[in-house]
Amino acid sequence: MRPQLPSTPKGAREDVIVFTVGGFRFAIAANAVSEIRGLEDLRRFSIGTSYLRTAQVDFTVERNGTVYFVVDAARHFRLPPSKPTRVLILRQTTAAIQVDSTDRMMEISVLHALPQAFSGDERNWYRGLAVMNGDVVPVVNHNAFLSKAEMAVLKSAVQRVKGAAAV
Repeated sequence: MRPQLPSTPKGAREDVIVFTVGGFRFAIAANAVSEIRGLEDLRRFSIGTSYLRTAQVDFTVERNGTVYFVVDAARHFRLPPSKPTRVLILRQTTAAIQVDSTDRMMEISVLHALPQAFSGDERNWYRGLAVMNGDVVPVVNHNAFLSKAEMAVLKSAVQRVKGAAAV
């Protein structure tokens, strides 16, 4: 008698974009990303070091009249500095993510809950875990890169800079 192979789980399927940062693979919902682009058009941005987490934003990029704040994913995930080559412009927010590379788009059928060992910031960073070709890959929460309060501080800084330039 042959052993039965486990059946493929039937459930909601989701397209994700697989990307790397510092040699680690991550995934993000494809519908959370509006555009993947190179590093051209990035503008240096600084509001000083007095803001804690907003220090992970070194650049902005303008697309269709909207300024996006580019988060360094290596700093966000507390990884060693990396060599980003791509920017993921996110939907429904004014954040973008600087990543080393994009790998491919895949479909996942199961998003596993985070184990209890994930107890710090990573509980907010990740929506869950997916198994892709035998590897466990965290699926990021696209809303966790910048909080609403951080966005307000950043937008205020942009308005101050624009106001100072107009004088």
